[in-house]
Amino acid sequence: MPATLTQALTQLSAEEAARLIRNGETVTFSGFTSAGTPKAVPQALGRVAQEEHEAGRPFRIGVITGASTTDMLDGALARAKAISFRTPYQSDPALRDAINHGETHFFDLHLSTLPQSVRYGFLGKIHWAILEAGEVTPDGEITLTSGVGAAPTFARMADKVIIELNRHYPTTLYGMHDLYEPADPPFRREIPIFKPSDRIGAKTIKIDPAKIAGIVETNFPDAGKPFAEPNAVTKKIGENVAEFLAAEIRADRIPLQFLPIQSGVGNIANAVLGAMGSHPEIPPFQMYTEVVQDSVVDLMKRDRVTFASTCSLTLSAEAMRAVYADVNWFRHRMLMRPQELSNNPEIIRRLGLITINTAIEADFYGNVNSTHVMGCELMNGIGGSGDFTRNAYVSIFTCPSTAKGGKITTIVPQVAHVDQNEHSVKVIITENGVADLRGLDPRERARLIIENCAHPSFRPDLESYLSRAHDGRTPFNPVAAYALHRQYVETGDMHGVNWDRAFGF
Repeated sequence: MPATLTQALTQLSAEEAARLIRNGETVTFSGFTSAGTPKAVPQALGRVAQEEHEAGRPFRIGVITGASTTDMLDGALARAKAISFRTPYQSDPALRDAINHGETHFFDLHLSTLPQSVRYGFLGKIHWAILEAGEVTPDGEITLTSGVGAAPTFARMADKVIIELNRHYPTTLYGMHDLYEPADPPFRREIPIFKPSDRIGAKTIKIDPAKIAGIVETNFPDAGKPFAEPNAVTKKIGENVAEFLAAEIRADRIPLQFLPIQSGVGNIANAVLGAMGSHPEIPPFQMYTEVVQDSVVDLMKRDRVTFASTCSLTLSAEAMRAVYADVNWFRHRMLMRPQELSNNPEIIRRLGLITINTAIEADFYGNVNSTHVMGCELMNGIGGSGDFTRNAYVSIFTCPSTAKGGKITTIVPQVAHVDQNEHSVKVIITENGVADLRGLDPRERARLIIENCAHPSFRPDLESYLSRAHDGRTPFNPVAAYALHRQYVETGDMHGVNWDRAFGF
């Protein structure tokens, strides 16, 4: 018998909601990064899992999210050993440890492809969607909070929905979301976004109230962390990016009115945007990106960013308070969209995005490793960097030239894991300089990257490899390509490679 309207909007505690979920089921969660992710039910679900394990009963669920979440979701479930599989992206230390030890199965996905993978059934049956909402009406109309992720698809595909009604958010968030799902092939049409500010979808998610298993009232802020002030290295990286883009304007390779910007997550991205906003030759610009960070809010207030389309507001508590305090002003300057739109290749290519993302390491040819330390230990996941890099007008990767206190060079002969290949990466920038790889063959790329991007203490090693590598078109030697990585594994420092031994002499 169908649930009545009253039953559909039943008030539940977090524990009552968690006990509705059964071992072996697949649970999806709204949000994107710390923004908009459920907070109470996942913690209660972790407690349920611990109780079941202590009683000798199995309890593990499949977990699908928009991107990374928080310790209250990924951390709580990982510590309870409650996750059987996880996709598409994570950044929690406890979950990362479980993945790298083989306790949790993780498969990486380009974030733009996740919603359609759910719709097509590639990820199996979706039993539950747990959504964080700022408002919900008796007829099933849901206003999301600070992040969207894949919430519209999760809500539609799940058998049942649990709503965390978070009273921390102002009701004035209504109208800041632009929610749209493309039709499935062969009926899919073009997505009619021709500038970042175009609104094409609904302001809310609408579902059959009979699907709502219950509402859990909460009052949690997002777990956004403050960003570090730029240090000498990140500040110089930012300045190098800004000056490169200004030079592209002077060379007429970027139009005077500029192009929309996509920027990744983290302290380097914040520093880069800050430098761009301060450069006198870079005009006010718009953003079409997956994450809005603190620097964007500051640039909006200074009229340096005129509009931002995003998937989430990944802000520190201070920056979030500033947005909430003047939400009517910000509502006309930003939209939050599902990741299927924020990361959509068609739109990225059409708008001509300049994309700026961060690498773990880059090699002589322009290949970038975004995800794995030493090729085997997962860090976070590919996220949206592949969506943006492959389809950008200009794709830029940034990183400091060294890591681990100078013991690791991030510029290597061959990356230990390839996420973005040489055909898609156009520019590499470190604190030492810029390597514009467009129009260069492999040997020209290698020389430019060593000269402009590598740390001076590692240049002799890199030049030694390059001078000894095979004489073919691509300077690659399968015996010596990972000599620097091997040196670090053996000694804890990449300096001091014996290149005669590395090449087998």
